Parts: sequence; structure tokens; C-alpha cells
Amino acid sequence: MNSWIGLGGAARNGCVALRVDDGILGVCEQERITRVRAAGFNASGLPDEALDELLGRTGRHRDELVACALAERAAETLGTPYIHLEHHFAHACSAFLPSPFDHAAIVVCDHEEPHVSVWEGRGAVTTAVEWPWRGPGFAEVYSRCAEALGFVSDGREQRMEALARLSPHGTDSRVADLFALDIDRLRLAHEWQRRIGDIKAETADTAALAAALQSRIGDLLVDFLGHVKRRTPARHLCVGGSLFYNSHLNARVKRSGLFDDVFVPVNPGNGGLAVGTALEAVRPLRCQVPPFLGPAYSSEEIKATLDNCKLNYEWASEADIVSECVDALLKGRLLGWFEGAMEWGPRALGARSIIANPFAPYVLDNLNRFLKQREPWRGYALSVSETAVHEHFDGPAGSPHMECDYLPKSPESFRHILPGPRAALRVQSVGPGTPPLFRSLLDAFGEASGMPIVVNTSFNGFREPIVCNPRDAVRVFFGTGLDVLALGQFIIRK
Repeated sequence: MNSWIGLGGAARNGCVALRVDDGILGVCEQERITRVRAAGFNASGLPDEALDELLGRTGRHRDELVACALAERAAETLGTPYIHLEHHFAHACSAFLPSPFDHAAIVVCDHEEPHVSVWEGRGAVTTAVEWPWRGPGFAEVYSRCAEALGFVSDGREQRMEALARLSPHGTDSRVADLFALDIDRLRLAHEWQRRIGDIKAETADTAALAAALQSRIGDLLVDFLGHVKRRTPARHLCVGGSLFYNSHLNARVKRSGLFDDVFVPVNPGNGGLAVGTALEAVRPLRCQVPPFLGPAYSSEEIKATLDNCKLNYEWASEADIVSECVDALLKGRLLGWFEGAMEWGPRALGARSIIANPFAPYVLDNLNRFLKQREPWRGYALSVSETAVHEHFDGPAGSPHMECDYLPKSPESFRHILPGPRAALRVQSVGPGTPPLFRSLLDAFGEASGMPIVVNTSFNGFREPIVCNPRDAVRVFFGTGLDVLALGQFIIRK
């Protein structure tokens, strides 16, 4: 069977997708294997370690690959034909081809020129909609807002987003004058970044200012999508590009009512281009691509690691694992969870997760101060049974990839995990596509606590990537404040 690869994230967040005729066999980020956070491609022009991991685990070799597809600059060293896709076209393919829609409008908002582009997908064909864009786009303006608020390091957009969650209804009338929308550009006020700095100096509530800026960008984005809706006959929308890492904006788009349904890919950024280029190159294919396509490890491999580390452990049935982990959560303990194939993309979704009880006192302090070493105002995502999401939260119909923000209907119930009394939370709606034992854990915790809701954050050490293999998990477990580790069907305790 022919196989080829798609690549994404040449400079940061390098990723490779392994494709055969009828689908994607595996997806893996370079950082998960090298343990270097946000690692891009090597000097070879490839994410070699991630590529070799995928090939080795599927019994394939480099000399069997028929092509390599990419949408970024990289050295061509693989020895197979290289297929180059235009950057925004590749984002459009990454958004549409894995979607459940036969026909959709596609909007790409990225830091790369032309910054904003519009496409239409039908069947397995992605075509451009003529829409010249001038000047900076939504993603660039958001990044520059974060800088104006004082966030200048990597991850500035995520920090602004986290700050804005503290005051999701925050407003500031001065923000409306800073940006406006024409159909082909954003109109930016003179010295608008300096004006944001001046407003920040005058306000006592920076969270409300961050929320007002984010909300204004959301307003203009929804207005732009209204223009797109009027230009295209599609009832569905797919989005791609780095802007759509933002869960507040994703929720705004989904709740706008402009389209019947909206698809946000597992990884809408440059790393996710690996999937779009793989699906488009050689033989275009539209197929859904689940988030659990990373390396998986057998019980024998896990046991060999534990024995090599000379650890005390216990093998347990699935029912006993769930029972013991629920008991630990009810006691307020922190749980490392390692199940099946690793997630690809930026979110931990139940395969490589740290799990906590959102109703336990001090849970937020334990996570921020002793585990993740973050600012005390940083919140955490929740995994919620999809049947219970709307009983407890206001938000979009679903968020299977943890891509949307929600507001608790009863904030008092979540007072221990909320970083502020009115804060929003990112939510994963857990359904049949998530790892089965994780679903069983969530259901059992719901029976014990009254709510099938757990804190779910990425299983990693301080400033590390998410763990990939059993040895990574053991090292992080013993190097952090975790109390219990469920590693496949093995339990390790401190």
C-alpha cells in the first residue's frame, strides 16, 4: 500500500502525518519525541524523530514513502518527490478535508499573508473564493493587543485569553474606536497600540480590558463571517489558522447562528498543516481525523519500562483502576492518566492528562502553585460528559476538542476551580470519540460526586511538552506533585 507524509510547523510545533490511500495512519509532533517544547524541523528539513517514530510503529521505512507534502519552507532531503502547497490553501484543506461536511465555506485567519482568506469546499475539492485582503488580519491584531497589554513572550496570545476569561463580560467603551471592519480589511485607529497602553494605565481592571479587546475582535470577526455567508451558498463553516486556537472566539463563531454547524480542526495552526497537506497531496481525500493518532504502547512495553525503573506497581482490572482513581479524586488527590494512543494537537483530551476534582478545596492552588507553576489567575479546562454539558454550562452545542469557552450556570458550584467569581472555562464535551476508560472514569466520578465533570490539563512537567511514552510519564509523575499514576492497566502510588 502506498504511503506518504504531510508536514507542518517547520519553525515551531513541527508535526508529521502518515497517510495511506484511504486515510491517516498516525500523527505526531516533534516535541513529543524530542522533549523540546515547540520543536520545529531539524536542520535536515524534517521532524526526523517524529517521522521515524510513526514509521517504526507502523512497520514502514523512509525509502517506501512515495511523496512528502508541505506548505512551508524546508530543506528537501527525504529523497522522495516533494509536493508544495500554498500556505493558506493548506490551511483550508486542513480545515475542510477532516470535517464532517460535504460542502462548507472555509475561512482562514493566520499570521501569514494574506492574513485572511476565504475558500469553498465541496466533496474533496477546495477552491478559493476571490476575496483580496489588505493589511493585518484578526490574528495579527490579537497578537498586537496582547503585546500592548504587556504580554511579550511566547504564548502571549494564550495569556491574554486566560486573563480575559476572568471577566468574560468585561467592557470598555474606549475600545470600540480602536478597530473597525471594511469588507477587505481591518481599519486601525492611529497609534492604537499606544492608546491601549494608555487605557491600561488608567484602569484598575486589566482583565476587563483584555475581555473588551477580545470581544471587539470577536464582534468584527462575526461581522466578517456575515459577509462570507452572504457570498457563499454553504450552510456549514470550517475555520483554520492560528486565530482559532482561541476558545472564546471559537465559541463566538459557533454561537453566532450564521451557519448550521462549525468545524474547528484538532490543530488549526501550522502544526495541523501536516494533516491538510497529507490529505490533499497525491490523491485528495476527505475523511475525519481523530485526535488520538499518536504513538500507543502495549502492556508489555509499559511493564518493561516499570521493571527497568525498578518501581513498585500494581496491575489492575479496568474496573479497579476506575474505582481507585475515583477514590483518589474524591480525596482531592492529583491523578496522572495515560491511556492508549497519544493525542496530537495542543490539548490533552483524555489520553495523556492530569486529572483533578474541580470541587476539592485548594484544587486551583495545587495546580497553579505546585504543579504547573503558573500565575494564580490562570484557570483550567474541564472535561464534561456531553450529556451533562448544558445542564451545567452555557455555551456552544459541543466542544469535543476542548476548543470553546463556557460559562458555569452555577458559579458557586465551581468556586474551587474558578480563578474569578465570573470566570469562563474551556470545556471538552466528552463523547464516544474519547478514550473508553477515560469515559468510564468520568461516568464513575459523576455517580460518586453528582456531576460527571473533572479538571483535565496536559500531562507534562514545568515547561515541558505533553508526555508521550511510559518513561516520560513515570519521570513527570515522580518529578511533580502528582499522587497517583494510572499507566495503562498499571497503578503507581507515592
